[in-house]
Amino acid sequence: MNFSQIFLICLMLMTGLSFAMSFSEEVRVNNESACLVIPRTLLFGNPEKTSAQLSPDGTKIAFLAPDKNNVLNVWVRDVVNSGKEMQITKDARRGIRQFFWQYDQKHILYIQDQEGDENWHLYQTTIDTQETKDLTPFSGIKVELLAKDPHFPDTILLTMNKRDPQSMDVYRLYLPTGELQMDTQNPGGVFSWEADHALQVRMCKSYLPDGSTLIRIRDHKDSPWRDWLQVGPMDSVEIQNFSADNQHVYLMSNLESDTKALYKMHIVSKEKVLLAKDQEYDLSTLFLNPLTYVPEMVSVEKEKPDWVVLDPQLKTDFHFLSTRCKGPFYLASRDIENQRWIVVSQSDQRPSHFYIYHRKTGSFDFLFSSQPELEKYVLSPMKPISFKARDGMILHGYVTLPSHKSSRNLPTVLLVHGGPWARDFWGLSSQVQWLANRGYAVLQINYRGSEGYGKKFLNAGNKEWANAMHADLLDGKKWMIEQGYTDPEKVAIYGGSYGGYATLVALTFTPEEFCCGVDIVGPSNLITLLQTLPPYWNPLKAVMDLRIGKLESEIDFLKSRSPLFKADQIKKPLLIAQGANDPRVKQAESDQIVRAMREKSIPVNYLLFGDEGHGFARPENRLKFYAATEAFLAKHLGGIQEAASAEENWESVLR
Repeated sequence: MNFSQIFLICLMLMTGLSFAMSFSEEVRVNNESACLVIPRTLLFGNPEKTSAQLSPDGTKIAFLAPDKNNVLNVWVRDVVNSGKEMQITKDARRGIRQFFWQYDQKHILYIQDQEGDENWHLYQTTIDTQETKDLTPFSGIKVELLAKDPHFPDTILLTMNKRDPQSMDVYRLYLPTGELQMDTQNPGGVFSWEADHALQVRMCKSYLPDGSTLIRIRDHKDSPWRDWLQVGPMDSVEIQNFSADNQHVYLMSNLESDTKALYKMHIVSKEKVLLAKDQEYDLSTLFLNPLTYVPEMVSVEKEKPDWVVLDPQLKTDFHFLSTRCKGPFYLASRDIENQRWIVVSQSDQRPSHFYIYHRKTGSFDFLFSSQPELEKYVLSPMKPISFKARDGMILHGYVTLPSHKSSRNLPTVLLVHGGPWARDFWGLSSQVQWLANRGYAVLQINYRGSEGYGKKFLNAGNKEWANAMHADLLDGKKWMIEQGYTDPEKVAIYGGSYGGYATLVALTFTPEEFCCGVDIVGPSNLITLLQTLPPYWNPLKAVMDLRIGKLESEIDFLKSRSPLFKADQIKKPLLIAQGANDPRVKQAESDQIVRAMREKSIPVNYLLFGDEGHGFARPENRLKFYAATEAFLAKHLGGIQEAASAEENWESVLR
């Protein structure tokens, strides 16, 4: 599992009619603070502290916190002397979000891009001196961490498209000197690599023209590649890691079932043993012992996060943690000896609580809340729901109703997740709590094509952009009205990336369904979207062809699913927000639909952030966006509005 897979872990979920019946008549006013307007700076500014990670020996904790200029940086403190904290990194602009300990415990490694361009560089900061080096100082190149191992503390494997913009090759980095050498050249079309526990690149994955997946293997670094396993376009196999002897692999596969199960497979014989499976949900992430590589637990995202414990020695630990956390939790970090854990207690109605758990003594000590000031306010519960789509498919999601008012006939925001091959999760969401606090019901739907519910559900979204996937959203709106939660005349649609596209589809294909829409970095034309994807996405072309449509032979089809060509149908107010440096959904995607609307004298609000990419990383930009969006929704949907501060002057980014 590479670093980007570890980092990209998500947040939101649903249950049924019994909830609707019991929840619909309540007026939930439990505390005066339930009626207080939560400041946007608290919801969308930087956390006070977050992302705690133990040093390899477990004696220190690194975490992210804002510096005196309100920029997220890495700080370090001793586990024992918890009061002494020291800022280590000195990022002055975008803030750090991805970091990890070097095994020598003298350095912190982190990745950073430039103004949202996603051309990540790897940086190394010396803890004692706070000196930082760019270990990959190459312009226009994307870097990702592939593998590191405590048995080889001075070496890590990286992937870079330095040789060819379309191909991620593997490089070996010797950390004490910064020496970087090509390890494995991409033979063409490889989009994923796997290294064994000797830090030897042994497996690679490619897509075949029909969308099938081909996994190739080699015995050692100098051996030729050979085909190992081919999987059809409707199925998947994901290599999670190698076994301790490097003779087996742990893999997630749905070849023998609808959901992804965990197997241990012998590399030569291909004999496999089932280790874990859930009948309804895909398994998610496998955790191995840091030193022995024994599989210990695997996460599964049900209505709420859950675990399957594989190692019997950990069952006592998980039972203890479940009683202390009183709800879902996850493991953020462990030391090499697996004796100290950083455990994060999750909730939908408070910030994350970070604890340090000492397995030998059984002590469970509070470290910090990610946003303690937010705990002064009453937040709204996120309830899992499910309902039938018009074709009978069961859809899951979440409903959040304001905690300070009646749950009947509310103005409603349909909040559409991006991806689309992702999903909403249960837990604290700043966007959801902001909307609920302002008086809106919030509906989140894991429409067909979302991940986590098995291959049938995922593949039901193939080439259904602006069709069945959109119908699922409309069915969700109808369900909310039938439950009595929603005022039929006051429903907004709102989302980012695919969710932004869904907003544009809603206002063009079904112009009477919603009273307004908010589109964040959403593509308006599937043709130009596919023509301008980043070059290193080229190995994914076959799966994009399968799931969206093929440029070479389906131009008319792609055009028929593109909101740009129906821009003259827009009748309801629209707010568009875009990052100028977005490498996935280029600025032109927003520019062209704004231009088409203005040529037809259709009003549109357009916010362009010159120093952002696919989303808004800098807190000052987030605050400007949410100030503008709050005013927009208050005008067209109703609800509470907090006054904008000087720092949130969103007119400065209007275009």
